[in-house]
Amino acid sequence: MPETILLPLAALPFPQIDPVLIRLGPLAIHWYGIGYVVGILFAWWYAKRIIATGRLWPSGKAPMEPEHIDDFLIWAAVGVVAGGRIGYILFYDFQRYLADPFAILAVWQGGMSFHGGLLGVTLAMIFFARRRGIPAWSLFDVIAAGAPVGLGLVRMTNFINSELWGRVTDLPWAVIFPNGGPFPRHPSQIYEAGLEGLVLFLVLGWLVWRRGALARPGLVAGTFIAFYAASRIFVEFFREPDAQIGYLAGNWLTMGMILSLPMFLIGLWAMARARRAAA
Repeated sequence: MPETILLPLAALPFPQIDPVLIRLGPLAIHWYGIGYVVGILFAWWYAKRIIATGRLWPSGKAPMEPEHIDDFLIWAAVGVVAGGRIGYILFYDFQRYLADPFAILAVWQGGMSFHGGLLGVTLAMIFFARRRGIPAWSLFDVIAAGAPVGLGLVRMTNFINSELWGRVTDLPWAVIFPNGGPFPRHPSQIYEAGLEGLVLFLVLGWLVWRRGALARPGLVAGTFIAFYAASRIFVEFFREPDAQIGYLAGNWLTMGMILSLPMFLIGLWAMARARRAAA
């Protein structure tokens, strides 16, 4: 027997925000792309500020220079975009891109995987750290500290694009998305923006600026990974799974959960490792 949904008397109207910020002839600048650019630039600025603040480091000086972050900026952008796109293709919609390979280049239409982007930027950090003689775990920490801002911005642009919306609900803050059918749905993009963006940024900031976490390399990065994974698994209970995949078991298990579980365990391991190394 299908589940009965009690619809609210009134749902929040969807704000009609044009997904394109600026049109310059054939060139269209999307909010989605702006979210990525601003997120990467903020993480660059924030990492340099952390490195330049000597009191945050046990020896009074960071094991890297702010100029290293300048050099890493391009590496980070390539790792995030390439990893995110490849991850989405492999994890979420392989058959579509196999049938239409040219669609792989249409990144402005969406289709990015956080898990793929994380893997891409992690590989970039490992290669960069080895090339420049920088402790990899410390580089992980300073990059992770500012990353939640970009996550939050991109989730908000997902909301603007009316994509990745949530399951049908009767809650009073439900939203009727223009391409989500006539039913009110969880604004799951905003849930993710709040947890993975704002709350995670504040937690990591507290660790860096108040708790001296940089003295235990890997603690900030491990917290970032574990907190993100736990938040993503939680929000997946409210988020509509990708139509081409659906639920993998029952009406609750999703691809996002499966990809986030090993992340959560890796994050816990990194946190435990950092604490043992500092003991």
